Amino acid sequence: PPRRYGAAGLAEDTITVELTGSAGQSLGAFLPPGVTIKLSGDTNDYVGKGLCGGKIVVAPDPDAWFIAEDQVIAGNTILYGATSGQVYLRGRVGERFSVRNSGATAVVEGVGDHACEYMTGGRVVILGPTGRNMAAGMSGGMAFVYDLDPAKVNMAMVELMRPDPDDLRWLHEHITIHTELTGSAIGASMLADWPRRCLAFTKVMPTDYKRVLDAAQMAEAEGRDVDSAIMEAARG
Repeated sequence: PPRRYGAAGLAEDTITVELTGSAGQSLGAFLPPGVTIKLSGDTNDYVGKGLCGGKIVVAPDPDAWFIAEDQVIAGNTILYGATSGQVYLRGRVGERFSVRNSGATAVVEGVGDHACEYMTGGRVVILGPTGRNMAAGMSGGMAFVYDLDPAKVNMAMVELMRPDPDDLRWLHEHITIHTELTGSAIGASMLADWPRRCLAFTKVMPTDYKRVLDAAQMAEAEGRDVDSAIMEAARG
């Protein structure tokens, strides 16, 4: 109850719901902070729709005969309109992954067409193949993609670059979390050969968003007003 926990709300993993089998649409929609859903099985569209602080973990049944990273674990339009929280999915997902995500973090093992469409914030990690037209209309946030095919990216609003050392530390941390929570074989393989495998990641970042972040970092380093620098950069 709010009276017990106050404005800070629940601590991470205060409540954990463990499920088995095939979940339907909108698993974990609008899930708040402190609540974790762990599913052993698979799920349909709209996983984490409107996610606002909760955590969702989906992995195949441990006795499944197939190779998880080659199979679809969840459907289309994952993280639609999410504002915060975490999603870890062991396997590939459908189209329009992370559409209109504005603040959530996710790790998946492959995506369909139109990933990160209209994304405005948050960070996502894609450990496998992508479909076409990735990052169309992406104006904020970041995506880190393993072995990215640049031809699959809509370059109208984004740039492709190598992750910097801070990015690589963040990537290692979240791939570790993904592997521990889901038992990911591909995650474990990357971590075991990290100095070499990390070189295959590409950072996808909106051009305007990068300009604003660079301006803020420069202003902070020079002791200038950060807000003024951001406004100046945003005006171009």
